[in-house]
Amino acid sequence: MSWQAYIDDHLLAELPGGGVLAHAAILGHDGGVWASSPDFPDITEAEVDAIVAGFDDSSALAVNGLRIGGEKYMVVAGEPGEAIRGKKGSGGVTIKKTTTALVFGIYGEGVTGSECNVVVENLGDYLKDQGI
Repeated sequence: MSWQAYIDDHLLAELPGGGVLAHAAILGHDGGVWASSPDFPDITEAEVDAIVAGFDDSSALAVNGLRIGGEKYMVVAGEPGEAIRGKKGSGGVTIKKTTTALVFGIYGEGVTGSECNVVVENLGDYLKDQGI
C-alpha cells in the first residue's frame, strides 16, 4: 500500500460520527513528508523538531504551544513517547509517534477529539506493529 493510501483510505475516511478530518499527514522524524492531504499546513523543520523533542519531554510544548504551519495549539493530553494532542478553538490535532514516522490528524468543527485520537492512534499502532 502506498503512503498516500494510508491518508486517503484511513485518515480521511468518514468517521463513525459522520465527520472527516480536515488535514492529515505522515512525516518522517526528520520532517520529510511521506504523504499528506492536499492542504496540509506547511510544517517547518523547527516545528517538527519541537514535536519530536516533545515526545520525550512535553514541558516546552506545554509552555510554548504546539505549532503546525504557524498555527498554535494548546497541548491538552497525550501519552509520553506515544501521542501528543492539542486543541485550538473547536478543533485540534492528534500526533502519534511510530518507530520512524509521525502520523498527524487535524480536525475542525463536526469532529470530536476522541474520534481523531482513535483514527490517528490506531493507524500509528498498526505502523508500529509493522516496524515503521
